[in-house]
Amino acid sequence: MRLDGKRVLITGTAGGQGEAAQAMFAREGARIVGCDVQPGAAEKTADALRAQGYDVTGHTVDLADPVAAADWVDGAADALGGIDVLYNNAAGFGFAPFAEMTHELFRHVLKVELELVFNTIKPAWAHLLAAGGGSIVNTASYSALRGIEPLGQVAHAAAKGGVISMTRSLAAEGAKDEIRANAISPGFVKSPATDFAVPQEGREWQLSKHLLQRPGLGEDVAYMALYLASEESSWVTGQNFSIDGGATAGFR
Repeated sequence: MRLDGKRVLITGTAGGQGEAAQAMFAREGARIVGCDVQPGAAEKTADALRAQGYDVTGHTVDLADPVAAADWVDGAADALGGIDVLYNNAAGFGFAPFAEMTHELFRHVLKVELELVFNTIKPAWAHLLAAGGGSIVNTASYSALRGIEPLGQVAHAAAKGGVISMTRSLAAEGAKDEIRANAISPGFVKSPATDFAVPQEGREWQLSKHLLQRPGLGEDVAYMALYLASEESSWVTGQNFSIDGGATAGFR
C-alpha cells in the first residue's frame, strides 16, 4: 500500500505503460482518475479494475485541447477531493526523416508530446498547491538523450527534450511549495503505440543498442513511476530517470 489514499491522475490509460501504472497504483492503494484519447478505452480499463474493488474511473479526453484537459483535471480533482499525483504518460507521435519533415508535422509533434504535458500541469498546479504539495511525473524518452537515426526522430527528440527541461524548471519553482517534478525516459518499450508506429526493422535496430536486449514492458516503467509517486521519493525532484535496458549507458 505504497500509495494508500493518494489521489492520482494518470493520462494514457488505454494500454501500455499507462494501463500498467494504473493497475499497479490501484493495487498500492491509490484512488485514480485516468484518461485516454481513444473513445471508451480508458473507461474499459478502469471498469475492469473497479470490478475488482479498486477506486478507478476513466474518461475519454483529447489532452491536446487545453480546455478539455483543464476540464478533465478540474473534474478529477472535484471527484477525488484534490490531487496528490499527476502522471503524464500520454503522448502522440510523428516521425519522418528530417529531409522529409514538414513544418506542419514538427508543430504537430510539439503539440501532442510537449504542449500536451503543459495542458495538464497548468490546471493541476493550483490543486497541488492546495494539497500542500505533491508529485508530477512526466514521460520523456531516451530519444531526448541520444541521437537515433531510425524513424526520423528530430521532432520527437525536441519535444521530449523539452519535457525534461520543463520538468527541471517545474521542480525549481515548485520546491518551496513541496511540489516535486521528475521525468522518466523509457527506451524501446513494447506497447500498442510502438507496435503501431515502429516497423520491425526499427525495433530490431533499437533493441540491438540496449544492453539488456529485450523490449521494455509497461511494468518496467510503471515501477519507477510508482516510486516517484510515493513518499519513498520525497527527497527526489528535478531528475530524469532512464529506464531503457542500458541503452544510454554504453554499448554491448
